[in-house]
Amino acid sequence: MANNQSVRRHLDAFTRGRIIGKLEEGRSVTSVAAEFGIAHSIVSRLWRQFQTTGTAIRGFSSGRPRGTTPADDRYIVLQARRNRRQTAGEIARHTTQATERPISRFTVARRLHGGGLFARRPVRCVPLTPADRRRRSLWCREHRNEGGDEYSLQMRADSVRVAILIAYSSGESGEAAIIPRTSLKGTGSVNETRYCNKILLPYVRLFRGAMGLQFLFMDDNAPCHRTVAAEQLLESEDIGRMDWPVRSPDLNPIEHVWDFLGRRLAARTLPPVTIRELRLALQDERAAMPQQLFDTLILSMGRRCETCLAVRGDHIPY
Repeated sequence: MANNQSVRRHLDAFTRGRIIGKLEEGRSVTSVAAEFGIAHSIVSRLWRQFQTTGTAIRGFSSGRPRGTTPADDRYIVLQARRNRRQTAGEIARHTTQATERPISRFTVARRLHGGGLFARRPVRCVPLTPADRRRRSLWCREHRNEGGDEYSLQMRADSVRVAILIAYSSGESGEAAIIPRTSLKGTGSVNETRYCNKILLPYVRLFRGAMGLQFLFMDDNAPCHRTVAAEQLLESEDIGRMDWPVRSPDLNPIEHVWDFLGRRLAARTLPPVTIRELRLALQDERAAMPQQLFDTLILSMGRRCETCLAVRGDHIPY
């Protein structure tokens, strides 16, 4: 039947006219179908069409009428742009209420696709390339047997425009400094010069002087952190830097410190609303953090490295 349907769809106007002519001569439907090599039902439907409409030319319909107007389509796209978290079903319900016509979520999805809007599944972690996994595995092999007596310093700039420097070590209370990002205000994006002059010299150098020669500096792999100028400055100040694999927050125990601080701030009865209040709150919460937390995180590095090696450098839960 599939072949017959295909033949029927592709009968040109001249062939249709010949078929109708032979039928008007008195030929039977069966003989005409056998002559043209098509199914009896095709010739029969073509003859009924001619008798009903007076023409054998195939009519081209536009298909099922659209369930939405151009104004409805604009409304659907506008709703999706205003709230990116809405689902197609929610937009369909809102549109149905606004137009008083039933509109399905499938129709909404097609209109959104036509407007260039597509659903995206959020990435749960930073994707790793094969080269990233090789570097992570190599790093874990080099560091899985290291002790917990090394000092570590991590810098992070968060959404409240505050950079936090926390130095900690196994068995000691550690130190903390909170740097307002207002010191970088008006200087544009952080490049190698601003990173050296605004962060490394006034803060990291002081931390290194206060904590001694065993101080080990750890930052991320941002381009401004890995420039020749930054490397030369750290070398001239005798500041040791820890090599760190890219895209590896799961290997960094300091992420648990950020999480702890964030939850403590969120649990406050009166959360900070100004930079000064935030600075004081962070200092208070940092002072109240138990040393056992730091000891546990430092000692967890061996387990993290072994777990990462077991999955061949892929992400690990943390």
